[in-house]
This record gives sequence, C-alpha cells and structure tokens, in this order.
Amino acid sequence: MSGAHLVTRALSRAGVKTVFSLSGNQIMPIYDACIDAGIRIVHVRHEAAAVHMADAWAQLTGEIGVALLTAAPGITNGLSPLYSARMAESPVLVLSGDSPMSADGTGPFQELAQTEITKPLVKRALRPTRAAELDRDVTEAIECALSGRPGPVHVALPFDLLSQDVQDSDAPGPAAPRRQSTALAPQAAQAIAQRVGQAKRPLVLVGPMLNASRAPGLLARARQALQAPVIPMESPRGLRDPSLGTFASCLADADLVLLLGKPLDFTVAHGKTPAFHAQAGVIVVDPEAFLLERAVKGLGARLREHAQADADDALQALCEAAAQASSPRADWLARVDAAIASRQLVAGTGGLPDAAQPLPQAICGAVQQALDQADEPILICDGGEFGQWAQAFCQAPTRVINGVSGAIGGALCYAIAASLARPDATIFTLMGDGTVGFHLSEFETAAREGARFVAVVGNDARWNAEHVIQMREYGADRLYGCQLSAAARYDQAAQALGAHGGYADRLADVAGVIDAALHSGKPACLDIRMDGQAAPSFASTGVAAQGPH
Repeated sequence: MSGAHLVTRALSRAGVKTVFSLSGNQIMPIYDACIDAGIRIVHVRHEAAAVHMADAWAQLTGEIGVALLTAAPGITNGLSPLYSARMAESPVLVLSGDSPMSADGTGPFQELAQTEITKPLVKRALRPTRAAELDRDVTEAIECALSGRPGPVHVALPFDLLSQDVQDSDAPGPAAPRRQSTALAPQAAQAIAQRVGQAKRPLVLVGPMLNASRAPGLLARARQALQAPVIPMESPRGLRDPSLGTFASCLADADLVLLLGKPLDFTVAHGKTPAFHAQAGVIVVDPEAFLLERAVKGLGARLREHAQADADDALQALCEAAAQASSPRADWLARVDAAIASRQLVAGTGGLPDAAQPLPQAICGAVQQALDQADEPILICDGGEFGQWAQAFCQAPTRVINGVSGAIGGALCYAIAASLARPDATIFTLMGDGTVGFHLSEFETAAREGARFVAVVGNDARWNAEHVIQMREYGADRLYGCQLSAAARYDQAAQALGAHGGYADRLADVAGVIDAALHSGKPACLDIRMDGQAAPSFASTGVAAQGPH
C-alpha cells in the first residue's frame, strides 16, 4: 500500500467519512486512497471554505473535522479560518500536500516551510519524515486536536511519502484516536465547589466548547448542581454580545466569578472594574498553563483558586462535588435569566418602524417564525452589524456563530457543512451583503453536493460595521470605503450557480420568499433589502466596546 493509504486508514479508524477539500497536484495520492477507504470528498471552490466547513462539522457533530488542502498557496489560503477554528475551540485536522522531502532545499515546485507558518495558529504542526509512520502521525494529530482545549492541528504531507510503497504488516496499527483528559483533582473540586456554594451571587463563565449547542446537557446539570448561572461566552463582542442582553450588569454585581475554560481576555474586560465588582473573587480552571499564569498576574489577590484541568471534565467534577455544597439561589438565577432575555432597545436605536425598507429586527422576526415551526432548526450567524441583530433576535437549540476570532464571511460555508452533517435539519444562515461576497461561489458547491439551507442576506449596500464606526468617529463627510453596489443582486448570482433565489424590499414580502425558499428543494439565497442599522444595544453597561465584529 502507499503512504496515502496509511493516511486514509488513520482517518477511517477515527470515524472520518467526510473530508472537505480543493484538489491539487500534491494531494492526488490521497484522493485516490479515499476511493478505497470509502471517504467522501466534498470538493469546494476555495481552500478557506474547506477549513470553515471542517470547523462547522466539528462543532455540530463532536467529531474531528477534516480539511485537505494542497501545498503552498493551498495551505496559505486556509490560514484565516484556521485562526477562527482555534478561537472557536473546534477539533479540526488540516492535511496539506507538500513538496517532496527528498527535494528539500533544491527549489522544488511549491516548496514552503508550511509548519513554521501554521504553528502559531494550531495546537500542533508537524511534517512527517517516514512514510511508514504516517498512520501513527495522523492518529496522534487527531488525538491532539480532540484533547484538552479542542482546536485545529496541521499535518504537512510530503508528496514522496504519500507516493511511497509501504510494506503492509500484519501487526495492528495504532489504536483509534482517543481524547486525552486532564481531570480536576478531587481536593480542588471540593474547594472550588465550596467557594461557589458560599457565594451569594456566583457566576460560571465557560468558553465555546461548552456552549449551549455543544454541551446543553452538561450546562443544565451544572446550573442545577451549583445553583449558579453557567454562561457560555463565544462572541467577539464580549460583554456586549447581543445574545446576552444586559448580562453585563449582573457580572458587575457578582461576588464570585468562576472562569472555567474561559480565558481571561478582552471578552471579559480582562477581569477589571467596572466589568467585575472590585471586591469580587475569581477562580480560574483551564487546561493551559499559560492562561493560569496570565490569571495569576492579572488578578493578583482577587484570584481565590486556580487549577489546571479540562473544562468539561472539571465542570462534571464540580457537579459531583457540589451535591452538598450549594444552597438554592432562585432570585439570583431568575435575575440573570431575565437580564440575558432582555431585548429592550436603548432609546434612539433600532430604526424607525415606518422606514422605507425592512428593519433588521423585523427580518429576524420573520426568520424566527420559520425556525419556530421547524422540527430540527439550526441557526447560523455571521459577523457584522446584521449578524449581531441575528444573534440577538433569532435563536435555535443549535447555533453556530462567527466566534471569538471576529472573522466574517464563513457562515455560508458553515451552512453547507451543517446540511451535510444533518440533512434533515432546517437551516437558516444570516449574513450581510458584505459577508456573502466572501464565499458566494460556494452556492455552486452547495447545489452540487445537495445541501439545503436558506441564506438570508440583509442588504443595506454597505459595509455597515465600518460605516457605523466612521460615522461615529469621523462624521458623515468622511465616510470612505464602505459603500457597496445597490444594483447587486445576490439572489440572481446564487441562481446562476444552481441555487434558489428570492428577493424582497418590503417587509410584507419577506415571509413569502422564506416560504418559497423552504419549499424549493435547493440551497437558497434571499436578497432582502433593509434599512441598515448599528448593532443592537440593550443597556449602557459602562464597559467599553470589545470588538468590531
């Protein structure tokens, strides 16, 4: 067998049946090996799309998501979504073709020190040196991606190793990859649970891997056991996350905050006042030592406990330790719930109800009605101003957003992966007219692969996030580089690529075009002209803006 067959053998042993890829010379041996392994290749139009799809696949299935890219320009095209996957805590394996190892230093086609480039973006980057060890190397990379704080890994595969004949041995290969866990020590669990139990207004903040879509059962169990709100944070807007309503006001009043796998960073205002109460104690549990060191330096005497452990294992341990440690806090739980649910817009925001074109909130309302009627709804939200309206006013049990990285443009790719992972789901993906342009050609991929979703494009003919910033900081006479063509028809472009298209410039027509899209049997693109508005604001928290997207 070839080295490429060892790679696909490792993938099959890990349960991989779908790989997202764009073809290239150096990965043709793996394409060939995928036929024998029965692995489906979803062939995309841009390498970045393949990584975005692998990211969404990982989030929605809990499995390793796999992107297969060609060498040099192929892997470098995938760098931005690698960063997004890292910040989203998604277990993703990126396999890239590479120039022959035997030609290193001689100037072969597409020679590039790939792992030196990807190293800052992934948990591990490696370039195997022996064809016979490719199975083991890929298996260990998958284990790394799944373990600790999940995240992407990169394996650069020299062409000569993939093509080399490897003697097939009767000896068993490596075991199927398993997640390696770092447990919270029982004494630490008891001490932390006791502190949470003694607090009057405790909060538990968790990161993306424990969000409501990926760990709903554990979140509910922890809330009940700890008698404390457990709040996932995965937005680049941090405490101004529109899906959290006025939660920031509760954080400012908490007397104990447990950061459980949630880094002390800009999204929580670095733990400083007024975001945190000056006398609030902080506990930090994290799988990564450098984040514990950051907390020790940044929090000083306010740090009550810190421990190294995986977030999900630690939360389960705290549930067990809290059996006799926590007293009911019905009033505090209700107060936090009400703050998160709050959607009362600050006066002067949200636009006028008699605007000539639909307002973002109204468009989101029409989408929510369709989500409410679906048996298996999935909501996907991109970044930008319209993305924030979507995150505030649309909800579903399963949700994927642009994430802490603040990147925009991936939502269309996420929707394709979501449909392939869950073909019976009703999927809505909401994005602006700027973000849809990043991967518009993937409507062809969606149509070819049989994906089904409704992409709602809120079209205000501008990059509205930047428009809002320039208006605020520099004034209307210095708007620059924000306008997009009002004549552009994204629905018609998608139709030309094989998708269903719909258009509306009146609110009365929005429900109708949504219904037509749902019954089209195709991936759909709805160009909805809207009155562009700044992202929703629900309260003045005294916390500075945490990010532009």
